[in-house]
Amino acid sequence: MVELGKAMKKVAVITGAAGGLGKALIDQLLDNDWIIVGLDLPSPALNALETETVVTQACDLTNADQIAEVCQQILSKHQAIDLVIHCAGITHIGNFQDLRAKTLRRVMEINFFAAVEITMHLLQAVRKAKGTHLAVSSVAGFSPLKKRTAYAASKHALEGFFNSLRSEEAIHGVFCLIAAPSFVATNPDNAERQEDGIARPGSASDGFDVMSPAEAAAIILNGYQKGKPMITVGRVARLSYWLNRLSPRLYERIMAKKVGAGH
Repeated sequence: MVELGKAMKKVAVITGAAGGLGKALIDQLLDNDWIIVGLDLPSPALNALETETVVTQACDLTNADQIAEVCQQILSKHQAIDLVIHCAGITHIGNFQDLRAKTLRRVMEINFFAAVEITMHLLQAVRKAKGTHLAVSSVAGFSPLKKRTAYAASKHALEGFFNSLRSEEAIHGVFCLIAAPSFVATNPDNAERQEDGIARPGSASDGFDVMSPAEAAAIILNGYQKGKPMITVGRVARLSYWLNRLSPRLYERIMAKKVGAGH
């Protein structure tokens, strides 16, 4: 349905480009001769991605003005965009009783509102290419996840938005896909949390059946190639998706025993 193909160079915009999964997605798209625009906070890791076919844009996704400016710069060079991957995200680990309202808002700003704003700015360019919006969600986007109330809320919102947008954009030949990984080791050596419980995605120590960013990226891009509306990334994600649909109460009991112990 959707072809990666090497016949002509396509354009992809990826947020969270300097992170483990974002970088893995870039590496695998480059193998298929894509042009990449990578967005992330300014850092040496972001700068290191620059090549002839990878352009990087430093952007604070909590800043609407920066998002608008960066999107306009992208559109000045690329009037048609084949793929937008919303990969940027943060997590919050902790009990709701300790969650601060400003922390919840920060999680929502990065994980949800930034993706919505970028979609608004790039909507016409994706339509022109009959392209794809691909949101990187989580198992927490379709099911409960212990000690992740803020994170789960942001991912549920993300899925609700793109699932609803799908029917609107279909008439323009545009796809809206969701990728839902379980545990991806994108920051295995950086598990330190901030004082408010914010942590880097992929750094949680309570995960299980963890996969590498390269493995996750390959599954996501295979799902993109097939045009799958929901791409469950990994064995745990697949089992969680179906078990939660068939028996939500059983899923919740199993999840509560497996996740969050000692945190």
